[in-house]
Amino acid sequence: MSKYILSIDQGTTSSRAILFTEQGEIAGCAQQELSLLYPKNGWVEIDGNHILQSVLDTCRDVLQQCAVTADQIIGMGIANQRETTLVWHKDSGVPIYNAIVWQDRRTAGYCDEMRNTKITKMISDKTGLLLDPYFCASKLRWILDHVPNAKEQARQGQLLFGTVDSFLLWHLTAGKQHKTDASNASRTLLFDIHRQCWDEKLLSLFDIPASMLPVVMDNSDDFGVCEHFGAQIPIMAMAGDQQAALIGQACFEPGMAKSTYGTGCFLMLNTGQQALKSNNKLLTTVAYRINGKTNYAIEGSIFMAGATIGWIKDGLKMIEHARDSQSIASKITLDHGVVLVPAFTGLGAPYWDADARGAILGLTRDSGINEIVSAALQSVAYQSKDLQLAMQADGLPTTSLRVDGGMVENDWLMQFLADMLNVEVQRPKITETTALGIAYLVGLRSGVFSSTKQLQDMWHCEKLFKPTIDATTRNKLYQQWLAAIKKVQG
Repeated sequence: MSKYILSIDQGTTSSRAILFTEQGEIAGCAQQELSLLYPKNGWVEIDGNHILQSVLDTCRDVLQQCAVTADQIIGMGIANQRETTLVWHKDSGVPIYNAIVWQDRRTAGYCDEMRNTKITKMISDKTGLLLDPYFCASKLRWILDHVPNAKEQARQGQLLFGTVDSFLLWHLTAGKQHKTDASNASRTLLFDIHRQCWDEKLLSLFDIPASMLPVVMDNSDDFGVCEHFGAQIPIMAMAGDQQAALIGQACFEPGMAKSTYGTGCFLMLNTGQQALKSNNKLLTTVAYRINGKTNYAIEGSIFMAGATIGWIKDGLKMIEHARDSQSIASKITLDHGVVLVPAFTGLGAPYWDADARGAILGLTRDSGINEIVSAALQSVAYQSKDLQLAMQADGLPTTSLRVDGGMVENDWLMQFLADMLNVEVQRPKITETTALGIAYLVGLRSGVFSSTKQLQDMWHCEKLFKPTIDATTRNKLYQQWLAAIKKVQG
């Protein structure tokens, strides 16, 4: 009887369940779209119950689709959208408020009021992060402050906090396990990445009761047993989606980098067992913790990548399908004069400007749909260039880049990315690297895979994109982007 690994990839706009063979090949995939909620300007939420139901549905769907039973599953694991914050009742598992999504900026004012040299330095030193609404702590504080009786219930130990991984785990194990992993913990603004534990001073700063917090585990570990699919399935892995993608791209050596192009864009470079500090507003984060040994990464986070094309498609109705953007961009010259800055929820790294807002600049009477769609795609590469230069200024040059996520199927964008970064862009055979990374972690825990060295040998490049434009053109295009950024900053 064939055996499989089940990976849950719970993202911002969809949930997916993917079955992998013991050879690391995809056997089947089920996906369900999710709807985000925008109650106010800069607010982004999602119904936690819908997240849970979509995960349960897609797991059942992929098992049925592949005619696989639960007793054929060696183990399962969870990758999740990071920083998205949930609070639920300890007894019932019912969320007390919608999940506040990582893109949400409602706590920008709160972070501004708190910000001073002493606090920002303490936060940076302990967590590797910046004081910003992006991370969980201020979101959690907002929920406790604004949901009736929440603060009192939290103090009485009646409420639990978690990122999406913890919330799913709690429900998959029928309330028996309240755990997270080191990579997700490192995105909360409450976790000391050097001591690898929740930090008392940070909990006090944000007034968060320690009783709400999950136990922090290795990424490949014993997370309990799933009770839902007809037979018990060991849950052996959890990781934030970007760290899972780093693992799926087999970036296990210091200096190796990957960039994921999904809803947002996340460029991550492995720094080994050194937690290097950025001087250019990049983040220091836990890459993974396996067998008690922590590897770190430098990361640049962009809020809008695929979401920008989603806006072009669903908001402006300029294209029918996201894939149409490739043929449209191919029809016109690179230097068409239009620049789109997708600062719909502020700017991420290296600007960290919560007040910036989106703009389309350089429009003339000749400008039309083709130019705006092309500019939307180009904005993804320009933002990646911002991150590359920040890493370079930190003494971390990128000589090649492994890419993944839904947008990397767009050959035009990948070529433009190679042109703007002036590096080789490597697209892997399996682009579902987030789910693959979880499968690798399950495989390491269960003995299916013997070592990270074996995983490195399993990585294969499907297509290589090499730079083709000259330095003058590259610089001219990027200067147009920088000029546009200055005009939108808050």
